[in-house]
Amino acid sequence: MAFHILPSNRKVMQWISYRSLDNSHSVISGRRNNYRTKNAHDVVSCLFSTKAPIESDNETIQEEEIATSDETSTNNARTRKHQKKNKHQNNTTITYPPPPDSSTFPSWSYTPRPFFEFEILHQSTKSSARVGRIHTPHGTIDTPGYVAVATNAALKGVDIRDADTVGQQLIFCNTYHLLLQPGTEVVEGAGGLHKFMNRKNGPLITDSGGFQVFSLAYGSVHEELSTGGELKKRGGDKKGSLHVTGGKGGKPPVKVTEEGAIFRSYRDGKSFLLTPESTVQAQKSFGADIIIPLDELPPYHIDRNVLINSVERTHRWEARSLKEHLKDVKEQAMYCVIHGGLDRELRKKSVDYLTSLPFDGYAIGGSLGKNSKELLELLEWMMPMLNEEKDGVDRRNKPRHLLGIADEPSILGAVTRGIDTLDSCYPTRLSRHGTLLSREGKIHIKSGKYSRQYGIPIDPECACSTCQQYDRSYMWHLFKAKEPVFMTLATIHNLQYMNDLMAQQRQLILENKI
Repeated sequence: MAFHILPSNRKVMQWISYRSLDNSHSVISGRRNNYRTKNAHDVVSCLFSTKAPIESDNETIQEEEIATSDETSTNNARTRKHQKKNKHQNNTTITYPPPPDSSTFPSWSYTPRPFFEFEILHQSTKSSARVGRIHTPHGTIDTPGYVAVATNAALKGVDIRDADTVGQQLIFCNTYHLLLQPGTEVVEGAGGLHKFMNRKNGPLITDSGGFQVFSLAYGSVHEELSTGGELKKRGGDKKGSLHVTGGKGGKPPVKVTEEGAIFRSYRDGKSFLLTPESTVQAQKSFGADIIIPLDELPPYHIDRNVLINSVERTHRWEARSLKEHLKDVKEQAMYCVIHGGLDRELRKKSVDYLTSLPFDGYAIGGSLGKNSKELLELLEWMMPMLNEEKDGVDRRNKPRHLLGIADEPSILGAVTRGIDTLDSCYPTRLSRHGTLLSREGKIHIKSGKYSRQYGIPIDPECACSTCQQYDRSYMWHLFKAKEPVFMTLATIHNLQYMNDLMAQQRQLILENKI
């Protein structure tokens, strides 16, 4: 419904021709199965083969005939050689039209949403920090606030009720993982994520899946930085692994076209096409309070011309996502994702364009630097743009979300620069690996120095159930013994710490101390 599984059967005669047509590709003809359509999106599940994925869209038109039958291996080899030769001969540069301007969106879409409201309670006189509230159909979010990540609609190691107890308001779920398991049909059949997770009175946000898809190509931020932006290569940790090695048979794990991104499932190797329209349809099925449009995530190491093309494609994709969203809003808010890497000109271009469209909030995405210092420098010169009023749009009146950043130094710096919410799995991942957050600093509980710290909680000022009932010595024992309950107790504590930290930041802003 919301995405397409691409079949591996090559015994279908297909002749595919793509040409730029506003925001989509046209299928000129599809033989044998008599496909006649104006939109490739409608028949993509029959047109693409996992053994012959779309070539990377480097702004070219490609025509390829895939003819398969019971030919001999010699004829197949000759055909492949001929196709490879023609591919280089027929490449023609495409100039895509600019993304649609604000006048192409309906006038009603610029009016405030009755179900989604952001109110600013206090603006600091000392910095750009502010205290506010986001009102959603499933509850209120105090800002600035930390957003916990429930990748598969579950927080690892803890029940959602535990998260509610420590004051966790907004929770982030990943569309990419939910598409692969359990699938949109299962979640929609349950009545959406809120009912599926039994979190009927807590707001949820889902992403487009783009971050995870493009991470298949470049790995984690750490991997991309350490390899200088090289695509993930075949070979490595597990024989036949699709997720770790980057693709079956050494093929690139992600193919990008103007239509969308084709990727392989890390679960079973099946190919999927993720488009701006399909990711919005999936998020409609999930029913989160806040949804995100499809964007292309370029690596930190990238040629500027490639980055320019990436930003422009992202703008076209986000506009398509927004138009799909506006067909049936369903009491959901959509945030845009501002891109441009560390390039000031491209960031400004992205801010100017995306804030002119009827999005409900602004997310900061793309490459955010190689460390906290570069991130905060980026925010220092970029965030003032979101305090401007331009062409009748007061950018201050919409919430700002920082994607994928929630280590403490970055949080403290981002808050003073005007960020309202931040998401990251960092605090919960730390807890699973034995690092506990405290007002005294990080506690690496595996250290033997904690083995006899009887009667001392992880953080004496913490009110979480873990700190109220257990001491450091017992937590040391649970971790060394590899008891599963350690993950639960540690995660409850780290979530409490993060929410306490954000409450403290709100109080300091109200007092104009930061």
